[in-house]
Amino acid sequence: MAITEIQLYTALKLKLGDVEAQQLVEFVRSEVNNEVEAKTTHLASREDLANAKVDIIRWVFGFFVVIILAIIGLYFKH
Repeated sequence: MAITEIQLYTALKLKLGDVEAQQLVEFVRSEVNNEVEAKTTHLASREDLANAKVDIIRWVFGFFVVIILAIIGLYFKH
């Protein structure tokens, strides 16, 4: 259940008063923004994902070449 700043302010204003409610809403807003910013700094960008995809394709191709050479080597061993 999400609560908006206006709903939070209205609920707090009845208990704490106008100034204290405003200060608490500002504090909560800044804490939420800090938390969101901290969590989004670890997300991969599109460029990171594209680079990872290219690296995976290179490794798979290299592995494929090595397996084919191993199979050919085993075939000619007999």
